[in-house]
Order: sequence, then C-alpha cells, then structure tokens
Amino acid sequence: MTDASAPHPQTTGTGEHPASSTGRRRAPAGPRRRFAAAAGLATLAAVVAVTLAVRGGAAPACAAPPVGGTTHTGKATFYDSKGAGGNCSRPAAPANRLYVALGPSEYAAGAACGGFLDVTGPRGSVRVLVMDQCPECAPGHLDLSAEAFARIADPVQGVVKISYRAVVNPPLPGPLTFRLKEGASQYWFAVLVGDHGNPLRSVEVRRDGAWRAAERQDYNYWLIPAGAGPGPYSIRVTDVYGHRATATGVRLLPGQVQRSTTRMYGAGATTTATHSPGLSRSPSPRPSPSAPTSASPSPSPPPSTAPSTEAATPPASPTPCG
Repeated sequence: MTDASAPHPQTTGTGEHPASSTGRRRAPAGPRRRFAAAAGLATLAAVVAVTLAVRGGAAPACAAPPVGGTTHTGKATFYDSKGAGGNCSRPAAPANRLYVALGPSEYAAGAACGGFLDVTGPRGSVRVLVMDQCPECAPGHLDLSAEAFARIADPVQGVVKISYRAVVNPPLPGPLTFRLKEGASQYWFAVLVGDHGNPLRSVEVRRDGAWRAAERQDYNYWLIPAGAGPGPYSIRVTDVYGHRATATGVRLLPGQVQRSTTRMYGAGATTTATHSPGLSRSPSPRPSPSAPTSASPSPSPPPSTAPSTEAATPPASPTPCG
C-alpha cells in the first residue's frame, strides 16, 4: 500500500501477511544448513537484480507474470486483505472480494498487477484479480482471498492442488482509470492505472511534443521522478499483448480516481479522446486536501461512438518460471 502524504512512497505495500488470522498455511521450517548466510546473500542479490530489471521494463526470463493462457499447476492457500488493496496499491479490494496474491517470481515486481487468473480446484473454478504479493510463496503457489478459495475448495482443507491460467482480454469493467499519487506535482509524477484488463507493459506521458516513459514501481505506480509538468496529461498505455490506448485530459488531482472515456480494447475502445468534458472523478479513501471541489463529474459517452484501439507490436512470450 502507499502512504498518505509522502511524495516518495514506501514500496512494501501489504506484503507481510499474518500467519493465523488470515488463514494462510505456512510450511514447517526446514533444517538449518551450512553456508546459509552465503545463500541468503546470493538470493538477495538475485531478487535485487530481478526488481531492477522489471522496473526498467524488461522482466528477466524467470520473473514474469502468468500470460498467454498457458495452464499451470500448483497449490492454493487463502488469506484476507481486510479490505485493503494489496501491494498493487488499489484504493480497496474489489467489491466481489475475488483476488489473489502471487509469489515474487510471478508477481514480478508489480508486472502482474491488474491481470486476471482463472483458477480451478476440486470444487470448481473462479476468476480472480491479481492484487497482492505473497513474499513466501514459491512459483505455482497462489494465495487466494478466503472468498475465492471457498469457490474452488472446502476452506477446512487449507491447502489444495489447483490449475490456473492467465485470462487473455478479460471483459473490462469500464474505461481506463488514473490515480495520481498523494504528493504528485509538476515536479514529481506517479500514476496508478486501473481497469486495463491485461497486465501492462508500459505507460508513457506526453510532454513537449514527445512521449516520456514512466518506470514501473513494485507497488504498481508508474513514476517519472523529474515530473511531467502541471498537466493536463496525455497518457499512453500498452499491455503485454500489444493493445495500446491513449487518454488525454488527465488532471493533476492527487489522491483522486479519474475515469476516462478510453477503453483498453474491445467494443468502444479508442486510440485518443479528449476527456475534459467526459472525465469523471471519484475520491479515494484519502482524497488530497488541495484537490478542487467545484468540478462536477460528467457521464461517459456511449461506447459505440469510439473507434478501435490502436494496436502495438506484441512482445515475445516470457519463459515460465520453473
């Protein structure tokens, strides 16, 4: 999660999950081994390298979100975020409370945030939003919300075998949303993009006639440390399958969710639209005290009025982690 005021937020989010109160089952500790300190240092160095690479926009081969619809097998446990939005910095958990936390290799320093997985267990299947990170989870270990786990298995079991796959182009709940972080200004830009369906590959902001790439942070905000000016902003978003959409008229309103009229893909998708008359605002749980209150939201135009989404070149499929 993010803090309420500091312009340079903490990056741990809700990464630490209580053991008993949340329902998570942990494996018993293994025997102590020689050279544990050396192994720990090597692991730390590997994690740092993975994090830096993914933040730079190029995930290493074995640190990538599940993509492409390939079926994986593993196990599932469950926990409760208690309404919080997880390490992906959502203002809150989804209303249906169907979400999942992934281990570091599949969370991939935030690259998995906002995507969806179809998970199948002994009782049935459920679709969940990737919302959080489970630091202790190995590849293939999904930590589901308690509600999602109950859809696929008896909660008394605690741990069950599952199969799961990424959902390609899931139905979108609406147009793209944008939330500038508390503390954002013309000199420090950080934006959270929502309702994009597939995991994102890049976010760019147009300034002085050129697109400037934002850097993904492991708490799912996209950052330009030197800022992007006072706005309003044109923001171009590209997902891992090559869909690209551009929204304009995003205003410098830290702490508020601004809903555009641009859909990432599908019916009603648009390449570029002027959103000043059609951009609605919904306050986050901690709205910025400096945000203006005189503007009133306007309804979005019907989807049938917009042209098709701009297509980008799809990236190569990453090698799954073993």
